[in-house]
Amino acid sequence: MITVQGIGKQYRLGGVRGIDPRDSLKSNLQAILRGRGKPFWAIRNIDLTVDEGEVFGVIGRNGAGKSTLLKVLSRITVPTEGRFTIEGKLSSLLEVGTGFHPDLSGRDNVYLNGTILGMRRAEVKAKFDEIVEFSGVAPFIDTPVKRYSSGQKVRLAFAVAAHLEPEVLIIDEVLAVGDMEFQRKSMGKMKDVASNGRTVIFVSHNMGAVNSLCHRCILLDQGGVEMTGPTTEVTKRYLDRGLTERVSRIDVSDHPHQRDDQAKLLYLRWVDQGHGTIDQVRVTERFGLEIVHEVRSSTIRPQPVLLLCNENGDQILSSTPGLDSTIRYEKGQHTTTVWIPADLLNVGTVYATVELVTWLPFQPHQRLDNIMSIPVLDDIGSPTFPITNQRLDGIVRPHLEWEVGR
Repeated sequence: MITVQGIGKQYRLGGVRGIDPRDSLKSNLQAILRGRGKPFWAIRNIDLTVDEGEVFGVIGRNGAGKSTLLKVLSRITVPTEGRFTIEGKLSSLLEVGTGFHPDLSGRDNVYLNGTILGMRRAEVKAKFDEIVEFSGVAPFIDTPVKRYSSGQKVRLAFAVAAHLEPEVLIIDEVLAVGDMEFQRKSMGKMKDVASNGRTVIFVSHNMGAVNSLCHRCILLDQGGVEMTGPTTEVTKRYLDRGLTERVSRIDVSDHPHQRDDQAKLLYLRWVDQGHGTIDQVRVTERFGLEIVHEVRSSTIRPQPVLLLCNENGDQILSSTPGLDSTIRYEKGQHTTTVWIPADLLNVGTVYATVELVTWLPFQPHQRLDNIMSIPVLDDIGSPTFPITNQRLDGIVRPHLEWEVGR
């Protein structure tokens, strides 16, 4: 369905100085040539094939070239070198509200997007009620899109893209903007799309979602292909890099992944029971993740959220102080430690995703996927019967009470 051969996209670092009408043509041309900047390859030598009806994953760190690849495949930008072919109708959802006209209502934008995708008005009309119901924006369907929240925009945009039945659907990490219920519905819809023989390219930092949806996967690094193969093997390679890049404390104050400027994560640190910094932990030990964040607005009450996953991308747990918590994060800087109890985790490396979220009304501020990792070691051995790092089956390994019958 999709064939990519040697695709590369080159940009130039730095900007071009603006044209000054008071200068001569020669001066302006010289300024443009001087300001062209150093060439930079966002992606290069990308080769891949995606079969009809396949859900294909694209993963990698921020800046690896994922979004550039999708923009090339969506024909938003032209490749500098190489060629690709896509058979069938293509629909893409790369950014919140892409393809929406802000002054038009949700209703008008549904028809506009359908037309752009090559659908007749009658075809869009036949799907219209289903699209609106799925998106959950029925009360606002005749409201201009510029008044929608980011979550409402992405829900309507995904509903349009998924229901107008393109042969190829390209989805970037925009689904993270929706709430948990909508993410669940979206994953189910994408599985339905694939089961009906349509092709999906899916980009995400959520390894659990990638493992659940994708048959095969490509791992990009610094614009090139590091690995292509079965999803479980590729995601494990991606997560295993944390073993060599593991840190006990990390400054994330300049991290680029920011949804708004109202709240911001600053520092993260693994700590033991005495708040000392650690770089590993044993199954039987209680430990914590110290989260330092800043609230910059007096109109919001964001809370930190912790999600832990294992090496396979399976989500182990998620936790937040909760709506009924006595903890109130006012404007200013805050330090919070979330404690993981002893005798809970299994042996292996766990990866932490940290978010800042205001719950009522729901507003995500920042999400850092797999930003920290820590190895969990075993200590159930004894001098007479040593066992080191014995991994049992299961995602967790809690210490349960065992009672022998009398």
